Amino acid sequence: MAARELFSELGYEKTTISDITERAGLTRRSYFRYFADKREVFFTGSDAIVEMWISAVQAAPDPADPMSAVRRALEATAAAFEPRRDGSRRRRAIIDEHEELRERERFKLATLADATAAALRRRGVDEPSARIAAAIGVTVLELAYRQWTDEDGPTFADAIQGLLGTVADVASNDRAPRTS
Repeated sequence: MAARELFSELGYEKTTISDITERAGLTRRSYFRYFADKREVFFTGSDAIVEMWISAVQAAPDPADPMSAVRRALEATAAAFEPRRDGSRRRRAIIDEHEELRERERFKLATLADATAAALRRRGVDEPSARIAAAIGVTVLELAYRQWTDEDGPTFADAIQGLLGTVADVASNDRAPRTS
């Protein structure tokens, strides 16, 4: 994508909307038809991820407990992301350098958590359980993404499985939490 290439080449702050539209062969008017601002172009595809995630939650076999449904979403996300590791590393580096992008990413994750809780409620899960399972799932996603994009990090699926093990350990009364 033109914008991400420019962000890598010029830096996020120095890249202008005019630079992006020129590289992409768009007019400014076309750009603003699709994106509200420069930050939003950086998150292209996030709607598709939310859609995939919610579809996986909804497709969980009945009766599935809330965490099993969320696990399906995590596994679907890991499979979709794994081939994008190098680009995801560059994306993360840019986000980590800019507070406005970190803020937008937090907003996108909160939106995903809200959509997940709503999907779980549609499956008949009560409000507190839906909200807790959604928050855990999105937190696991966020932490797994960070581990996966670290140099020599695990596969996305392995990061998710390890973190779900940590969740089980933390929630358990009879085992001490893992230390990594």
